[in-house]
Amino acid sequence: MNCTRNATLAPQLAPAADGGPQGTAGGGGLWVTFLLGGTLTTMCAAGVAGNAYALAVARSAALRRSGSMYVYIVNLALADLLYLTTIPFVVATYFAHDWLFGEAGCRVLLSLDLLTVHASVFILVAMSLERYRAVARPFSAHRSSARRRRRLAAGAIWGLSLALTLPMMAMVRLSEGERRICFPTWTPEAFKAYITVLFLSSVLVPGLVIAGLYVGLAGRYWAVQAGLGGSSRPACRRALKLKVASMIFCIVVAYWACFLPFWGWQLAKMFSPESLTSLSPAAHNYVNFLVTCLTYGNSCINPFLYTLLTRNYKDYLAQKGRSVGSSRADPVSPSGRTSRGGISRLGTDLPL
Repeated sequence: MNCTRNATLAPQLAPAADGGPQGTAGGGGLWVTFLLGGTLTTMCAAGVAGNAYALAVARSAALRRSGSMYVYIVNLALADLLYLTTIPFVVATYFAHDWLFGEAGCRVLLSLDLLTVHASVFILVAMSLERYRAVARPFSAHRSSARRRRRLAAGAIWGLSLALTLPMMAMVRLSEGERRICFPTWTPEAFKAYITVLFLSSVLVPGLVIAGLYVGLAGRYWAVQAGLGGSSRPACRRALKLKVASMIFCIVVAYWACFLPFWGWQLAKMFSPESLTSLSPAAHNYVNFLVTCLTYGNSCINPFLYTLLTRNYKDYLAQKGRSVGSSRADPVSPSGRTSRGGISRLGTDLPL
């Protein structure tokens, strides 16, 4: 039984009383191991490339000056990159059917897993709140006080994420037997309480907050569009509403689709293991395969949802195209100008 977001990093990370299924060692055949290894390696390459590129774009001089949320985007990319660095260890564990990285690996890798998932989720909440504020109060996004607040908020996010991670770092140990496993030393009741706190803090509460903020954002955005009156044709306004609704739907659904299956599986194994006894070892492996890929998928799609599909990124590409051959081109992004009700800023604009 695993207690972290990564369903394969510790194939049997639970108290012995759990009685849950073993991680990857039984059932499913060698082809499952190779399939998972190939899939995760591909996702690692794509995710690292996407986040590294998003990081480079967000830190460019033009977008750093004009973008009101580049601090959050940089920290989101860093959190996702750190999480993706655990993939090689996951693949090695699947192939070896054993934990190869010692007790230090248990502490560092499992703590890194929890740290990055909380940092990433909390940053997504902060970005959602910032986008809502950008629509509700569009002319306050570039104040120097707001920029200082974002830096402080980013630091607080990492500090809170670390605080939620410390119990895992302190309590996990390496247990050596037929298979080496990372094993928490607390009682089953304390372990269940900790996992419940992690589920609430990293999935349920942030997910509800994000959904609520985007619903409110959509309402305000549509009100702004309706207030434009004759400045735009009804057909154009309907198209904008459809784009906004589609992207908000994608953001909210992507969040829940990536995180909820993993936690549903983990909580079922912990609180109702008897309900899973009818599943074969191979079936357990297939489910672990699926939920592992879904959680890594979140780190792979974040660069697109929050950076590379935004209008400011399109403005950035247009500026780069215009500056080709001219070393004296104006470095300020055209997205620095307020448009469409003041919401066209890196990270605060709706990704249309």
